[in-house]
Amino acid sequence: MIPLSLLDLSPISAGSTVGASLRNSLDLAQHAEGWGFHRYWLAEHHGMPGIASAATAVLIAHLAAGTSTLRLGAGGIMLPNHSPLVIAEQFGTLDALHPGRIDLGVGRAPGTDPATSRALRNHRDAQVEQFPQDVAELIGYFNADTSGQRVRAIPGAGQHVPVWILGSSLFGAQLAAHLGLPYAFASHFAPGQLMDAIKVYREQFKPSAALAEPYVMLGISLFAADSDAEAELLASSWQQVFVNLLNGTPGQLPPPVANYMNKLPATQQAMLHDVLACTMVGTADKIHQQVNEFIAKTEADELIITSQIYDHQARLHSYDIVANTLINNKD
Repeated sequence: MIPLSLLDLSPISAGSTVGASLRNSLDLAQHAEGWGFHRYWLAEHHGMPGIASAATAVLIAHLAAGTSTLRLGAGGIMLPNHSPLVIAEQFGTLDALHPGRIDLGVGRAPGTDPATSRALRNHRDAQVEQFPQDVAELIGYFNADTSGQRVRAIPGAGQHVPVWILGSSLFGAQLAAHLGLPYAFASHFAPGQLMDAIKVYREQFKPSAALAEPYVMLGISLFAADSDAEAELLASSWQQVFVNLLNGTPGQLPPPVANYMNKLPATQQAMLHDVLACTMVGTADKIHQQVNEFIAKTEADELIITSQIYDHQARLHSYDIVANTLINNKD
């Protein structure tokens, strides 16, 4: 089995609080370390009522302090929202505190609505189109040789913080290939160009000091339970999130609804089938089969799994099933 990792949006369940969500993330990270997951990433989103990981670097620091071996990282930092120097300093600090355990995945989407995006940038001139230049600037701040630099990242300079390119289109695949960086594709919510992006990345990859050969990590959504019916029920919370986003009414992660998909209009059912094409739902045996089929189809080097489940204990149990079935082979 290829390495399996975990993507956490630190969901705020309906009726819960940000504090509870952050405590749940630490609990999940500690369990993930014991279960044998390879890395644990957090995603930057802003102004989202159901996501508590906006201050991504701060939360990574909290989880890293509460674990000892698990790789922690950003999946990702939305670089157009920030000065590359600030991100280099933040992740240089994280690496100094937790050497060899920090990853930095970067993306070019704002991770929020236009008004919040403008507030984040605070009149900064950076635009999404400048993403390649921002990535190059960011990587430059981690260089050991800073003799030609007028501006230095301290902490950051000379520290080994692996930089990943995140994406859901051919743009990110081409950039990651050109720079010789590892590539993470957001197939867990945007699978449309998955196979084309993988092909472009592998065919155009240029070896670099960071990476000798292409390395692809793919996102999947996964809902595991002791019965197929229970797994389908758990998945309905994530389905509701996408329908609410489509309707312009984002909110906290809602409780599951029995037979939710069949209650939707045909157009919304079709939308969910497209958006959630890389979603695995079922018991241990079914999950094992679905994951292996996905790996065979994509030849992924690593999978990163997200499970947006309303009840924290049910989410832990879902990942426990994954670990026992696919990591520790206890099925």
